[in-house]
Amino acid sequence: QVQLVESGGGLVQAGGSLRLSCAASGRTFSKYAMGWFRQAPGKDRDFVADITWSAGTTYYAESVKGRFTISRDNAKNTVFLQMNSLKPEDTAVYYCAARARGRVIGRTTQYDYWGQGTQVTVSS
Repeated sequence: QVQLVESGGGLVQAGGSLRLSCAASGRTFSKYAMGWFRQAPGKDRDFVADITWSAGTTYYAESVKGRFTISRDNAKNTVFLQMNSLKPEDTAVYYCAARARGRVIGRTTQYDYWGQGTQVTVSS
C-alpha cells in the first residue's frame, strides 16, 4: 500500500513558477514509478510527467516539455514537480500517482495509487 499527499499548489501569475511535492507513505515507495497528472474543470485527467523508480528516466507530455521537471527523492519518499513559465492553460488540479513496474506510462488506469490533488491556478 502507498498513500500519497500532494502539496505546493496555489495561485501564480503567468510566467511564474511553482514546485509541487508528493509525500508517500509505505516502505515500498522506491519500487514504484511516479507520475503527475492534471485535471481542469470539465476535462479529462491528463498525463503530465512520469519518473521511473530509479529516477533514471523521465517522461513528459508535449505541452509541458522544457517547462516542467519531475524528480524524486527515495530517501525522503517524495516526488516533485517543478513548474516554470506557467501559463493560464496549466490551471488544473494536479495529482500524483504511483505506477507498478511494467505498467503503461501515462494512462490513468495503469496507476495503482492516487493522491487527493492540489489546485494550481495561473492568472493571465
